[in-house]
Amino acid sequence: MPAPSASALAAPVPPDETRAPRPDALAAQRPAYVPIGAYGLIGDGRACALVDTDGSLDWLCWPDFDSPALFCAILDRRRGGRFRIGPAGRALETSRRYVPETAVIETTFETAEGVLRLTDFMPVRDEERLAPLREIVRIVEAVEGRPEMGFVYAPRPDWATRPPRLSQRPPMGVHCEASSGAVHFLTDARFHLDAQAGTVHGRERLAARERRAFSLTFSADEPAVATPLDAVAEALDETLAFWRGWSGRCTYRGAYREAVLRSAITLKLLTYAPSGALLAAATTSLPEVVGGDLNWDYRHCWLRDASLCLHAFGDLGFSEEASRFIDWLLHSTRLSAPELKPVYSILGRLDLPERKLDHLEGHRGSRPVRIGNAARAQMQLDVYGTVVHAAHDHVVRGGVLDPEARGYLEGFAEVVCRRWREPDAGIWEIRGDPRRHTHSAIMCWTAVDRLIALHDRGVVAIDRPRAAATREAIRRDIEQAFDPELGAYSGILDGRALDAAVLAMDRTGFHPPDHPRLVATRARLRESLGAGPLLHRFDARFDEPAGQEATFAICAFWEIQSLARCGDVAAATAQFEALLRLSNDLGLFAEEIEEGTGAALGNFPQAFSHAGLVVAALSIERARGEGPSGGTADEAMR
Repeated sequence: MPAPSASALAAPVPPDETRAPRPDALAAQRPAYVPIGAYGLIGDGRACALVDTDGSLDWLCWPDFDSPALFCAILDRRRGGRFRIGPAGRALETSRRYVPETAVIETTFETAEGVLRLTDFMPVRDEERLAPLREIVRIVEAVEGRPEMGFVYAPRPDWATRPPRLSQRPPMGVHCEASSGAVHFLTDARFHLDAQAGTVHGRERLAARERRAFSLTFSADEPAVATPLDAVAEALDETLAFWRGWSGRCTYRGAYREAVLRSAITLKLLTYAPSGALLAAATTSLPEVVGGDLNWDYRHCWLRDASLCLHAFGDLGFSEEASRFIDWLLHSTRLSAPELKPVYSILGRLDLPERKLDHLEGHRGSRPVRIGNAARAQMQLDVYGTVVHAAHDHVVRGGVLDPEARGYLEGFAEVVCRRWREPDAGIWEIRGDPRRHTHSAIMCWTAVDRLIALHDRGVVAIDRPRAAATREAIRRDIEQAFDPELGAYSGILDGRALDAAVLAMDRTGFHPPDHPRLVATRARLRESLGAGPLLHRFDARFDEPAGQEATFAICAFWEIQSLARCGDVAAATAQFEALLRLSNDLGLFAEEIEEGTGAALGNFPQAFSHAGLVVAALSIERARGEGPSGGTADEAMR
């Protein structure tokens, strides 16, 4: 887009006391809730925000991903707070896009009076320059005609538990206090401050090519810094340049580059830059079942999810992100080593107490809203396999492990050899009695298998005979889980239930993709759990909620990867392309996809889904003979 001129983005305009707009006039135009898939993601590697198709910023936690929310209208339309910019009247048509190869969103509104374009981004700057601790920039421009622009800024700090006391504090604009710091609202548009209602709002007719800028900044203990409004065009240029430069490092040039790169950018947006940790998703408590209570906080780092993302980054050529994550992965676990917990905070902490925010009604009435996650206390044996798998992949790619990290891996070998027979909560974190899950056993096998490989390379020193005997014992137990009557591997070692997670046999090398039992299992999963190109994660014999749930995106991507590796490229391609059509208009996926409607459900956007997309696309390209030579690091070892 053309850079806004200094004259168009003038100094801040004081409140207009003579023509106060109707208080929160834009609220009447809003539906109770918009679909989860209506949102787009912006971020800066420390925090992120969700903006819907109507220009409403409905989700923001500051200063970090896991901080209390400043806006959470996505969880409570009345109490949650939002920051909406768009047409003052009705839009006849709305379209939006990410500026190609960036995380900058442009939304275009066509009205009877003209066309407005809204540009949203979080600036990414040179860290050596003086800049706000956190910032969101929004620029609205009249592209054609003389459309009327309107906005409402309604912060609701600390999950809407703190009264939004707004006050003018020049030159920092409108000040709002939160428990973690202060938020500053600055604009060159005319506005009315309604301190009693806790809102700032305004309406203004713009001439063609005329623009207004909005800057929202955060400060904590350090002195507050604001970006001059005549410098937001420069901030936009710097941000576009950063993202284009980063995207240029992507080595994938296949048929699905646009979708793959969008997934890579999404994973980058979900990565906490100071530590290298990768969030499971940007949000908390978006429901897996609308109106139900399967609402969890995903603003933390699950070792399992993040390890898959590491493989995705590595295979796309983003070696720096992969290396930084493996450093975080091995060193954040020091607090619990040699035992592993399934989930850690973005700073590697274990204190994630789960509590309910009963004053929030939840998305479309889906209660409760939770923060923190009790899964931290579960035993999930599969995480050992994912962590060791990631470390092994890192070494094969040429990475180096320091002595402390090697010591952690040696400790993991002891734990797996000792505990692999124990029941656990499994990959799906079932909150009931622990059971022996087949997927957990597969990943324990993977942990021992990769540790033996690392031992043979001289990277670690383990009791190899014991590890080899354990590996064979695990294999025997897993093979006993094949149920001839079911025609598949059961998801429970001592039961009869279908679970899509057993497709990990292929990804980990437990079986080759064309092994008869794996082929039969894949066919039975498709027959019993399939829904068009989608796949449910398990059946009702595995867990009670199965009959209520939507399909899981990652399960379908696992199936595609397995089909491609088996050589059925046509089926894998058809299913993959059908799945791509189920993303939202910006190419984003939630955790789940509702059968029939294609609606996004669960936390959004979901890292596991996007990492699965990348791995599936790469599997198809390799099966076609068009992917990077040599395959993945794990394929190179086998």
